[in-house]
Amino acid sequence: MILAFSGWNDAGEAASAALEHLASIWPVQPIGEFDTEEFYDYQNNRPIVSVDESFNRSLTWPTTTVRGVSLPNYDRDLILVSGVEPSLKWRSFVGQLLDLGEDLDISMVVCLGSLLADVPHTRPIPVTATAARPEFGERLGLEMSRYEGPTGILGAIQDACNQREIDALSIWAAIPHYVSSPPCPKATLSLLNHLEDLLELSIDLGELPEDAKAWEIGVDQLSQEDSEIADYVKSLEESKDEADLPEATGEAIAREFERYLRRRGEDNPQI
Repeated sequence: MILAFSGWNDAGEAASAALEHLASIWPVQPIGEFDTEEFYDYQNNRPIVSVDESFNRSLTWPTTTVRGVSLPNYDRDLILVSGVEPSLKWRSFVGQLLDLGEDLDISMVVCLGSLLADVPHTRPIPVTATAARPEFGERLGLEMSRYEGPTGILGAIQDACNQREIDALSIWAAIPHYVSSPPCPKATLSLLNHLEDLLELSIDLGELPEDAKAWEIGVDQLSQEDSEIADYVKSLEESKDEADLPEATGEAIAREFERYLRRRGEDNPQI
């Protein structure tokens, strides 16, 4: 089960865009939606009015949608959960969600999130993956989260998974805080790359790599117009490069090569 919620957990809308990208490249089957009356405060998450070409008006209510994806070339299917972070009754919401997951015999829960951070847009987007339970983290070579403080619905889901002994992890992308306006295709691309590595599958990235490059070029142009921002970005670059210097780049190269082989095998099944 892969989850992403717009709102507090979704800086730059990178996480929700990653999940919607998955829903766009694979055939999905609707499974259901959550009752909007029970879990949403409409003053915080207002319904949206739309008008078609014939001036017919319709109202879209905030909700959480559950969809299924069948992947015949892999040994697993996926459940995609997306929507607006609920406003009310988080314990009931999480309980119903995980009850559904257990009815569907899920083997793992993966939460996608994005947050604002002091990182430069010119370097690879930092992505952190942490496990909800120590045993599961050791099995995948993941660290346990050391975060303490306010949390969103993803934190509540991870805690409930831990209590139910469901294998669960979170993948978070760090977005430059000085360009927080959505979209952030570079962060979306990084989340999908890490999801590829985690699930060992090939994801058709479409135009995301080109969109990520265009986004970086656009931010370059904006930062060059303001000397203070340009100096700030330069200081972030120096700090990032200094922190990354002790790390061997071989591991990153190996991950890229593994993705290349997976995509090549997907395009050429005889390989």
